[in-house]
Amino acid sequence: MTEGIDNRLANRILWGLLIGAIAGGVTLVAGSFFPELLPVVRRFATLVLDPLGQIFLRMLFFVVIPLVFASLAMGVAQLEHLTQLGPLAIRTFVLFFVNMAIAVALGMVMMNVLEPGSTMAPEARESLLEEYGGAADALIEKRAAQPDLTPMSVVEMFMPRNLFGAFVGNNRDMLGDVLPLILFAILVGAAAVGLPRGRRDQLRSGLGLINDLMTRIVHFALSIAPFAVPAMIYSVIVKIGWDIVIALGVFVTGCVVVMLLHLFGTMSLWLRFLAKRNPLETWRLLRPVLVTAFSTSSSAATLPTALAAAREDLGVRAPVAGFVLPLGTTMNMAGTALYEGCVVLFVAQVFGIDLGFGQQLTLLVLAVLSAVAVAAIPGGSLPLIAGLLAAFGIPPEGIGIILGVDRILDMTRTMVNVGSDVVTTVVVDRYTKLDEVHSNAA
Repeated sequence: MTEGIDNRLANRILWGLLIGAIAGGVTLVAGSFFPELLPVVRRFATLVLDPLGQIFLRMLFFVVIPLVFASLAMGVAQLEHLTQLGPLAIRTFVLFFVNMAIAVALGMVMMNVLEPGSTMAPEARESLLEEYGGAADALIEKRAAQPDLTPMSVVEMFMPRNLFGAFVGNNRDMLGDVLPLILFAILVGAAAVGLPRGRRDQLRSGLGLINDLMTRIVHFALSIAPFAVPAMIYSVIVKIGWDIVIALGVFVTGCVVVMLLHLFGTMSLWLRFLAKRNPLETWRLLRPVLVTAFSTSSSAATLPTALAAAREDLGVRAPVAGFVLPLGTTMNMAGTALYEGCVVLFVAQVFGIDLGFGQQLTLLVLAVLSAVAVAAIPGGSLPLIAGLLAAFGIPPEGIGIILGVDRILDMTRTMVNVGSDVVTTVVVDRYTKLDEVHSNAA
């Protein structure tokens, strides 16, 4: 599963990004010759362009709470049949989690080493803090005033006394705390497993309906994205200057490099030591799958190609491929989890908010859970990233900074998602065969 979008719409968004960035650069160059031009342009951006961008962003914010709850609860509720699959299911889910956790950890190491958001000058950061609302300063103070991490504070974080008050939020914070919501969704899904089949099907049908409705709302938002994205990137460039362009360039380069490192580094180690296969030969056979994933930005669209390659080229047995690959398409989101963690750290660095080791460890877990909960909808990860930002006291409006480059990174992270799915399938197939050999020998 990925948040891949229609190619024509995606291309329009990408062209919009380029047009907005070029127009912003031209305006800055012109402003160096005609200083009186910049104040006028910045005023226009504030009065006209920023409201357009905010309409787009807040339509995404609307769906955060219902989307996170419905997606995650339904995902857990659908796992009830896996209990009969024994070692196959356990091995698959363990590998999914380890794969995503390694990916997020690599992304976090990269972000802490490069710190692309910290490359901006103090003046540019202050302008961003003003641009994205007075809530930024309040949130920074709130984060600094929070007590040390203790067992009781962890309980309060995930299980507040007032569940609905925790994630309803308010106007200042834009979004509430999504941590209790995630836990509540998992509990609801787990409880659904014990319901009679008819009642369980009714619940899953209702959750599916919520997902479908949220899908349509995100479609509405993305229909104005080709106009909102260039408006936002132009506004940011003319107000902040070249610093944000440089920071975004470092961020995109770092993300692409670490995604490729995970795919062709970590997954090659899995192929060599867990699957006992030649990595170079395996990647050669998977080249059509990776190209399809990269060009379509859709794991779902790549699934038929991945199934054919796994069965015919890699010799994976049909039952294993038919179980692991479709499940991986909906749950094994290494590229998406890595990206979510990087975005949260990048926006935090831009706003000067320091996330300690304990908070980054929490972010790793939440990025994995959020990636699993990403709905198969256009732009599905964006509302969840906004929720993660809010959960760590970072202004969720900051997601607008990376929206323009999202398309570029979407193609790469989809390729990572699909490649990791196939490698996981190959590993599971080998160990399942070993189990059968040992069973027959006994």
